[in-house]
Amino acid sequence: MTQHLKLRVHVTEPWDFERIAGTADLTGWTTDHADPDNREWEVHLDRGFDFNDHHIGSVLAGPRYVGERLSRVFDTVTGFSVRLAHHIDGAWHFAFTATISQRHDQPDTDRDRRKDQDNGAI
Repeated sequence: MTQHLKLRVHVTEPWDFERIAGTADLTGWTTDHADPDNREWEVHLDRGFDFNDHHIGSVLAGPRYVGERLSRVFDTVTGFSVRLAHHIDGAWHFAFTATISQRHDQPDTDRDRRKDQDNGAI
């Protein structure tokens, strides 16, 4: 079975997305990265969001600029520009722009240790 690629998605447009959805940062995963010929990746969101009276549980990410490939996400540090679509009424509708990057989850112990250091406990 293909390994899930964990992703972080930061929605930049529409400008009021964070107010509408409650957050501008989404997390999710895809297996579409396994086929290098895939021009778009369906990202299954860990937690969906509500937009225009619909609950969105997955988005379709495609390169924002002509000629680019989503596999460039493996070469970026801060994120790769994409356009995002949501699925409504049997079709994908592009409505957002965002940056995506790989998500490297850390074990809880490392996260807790950093939190303690930030609070001066260690």
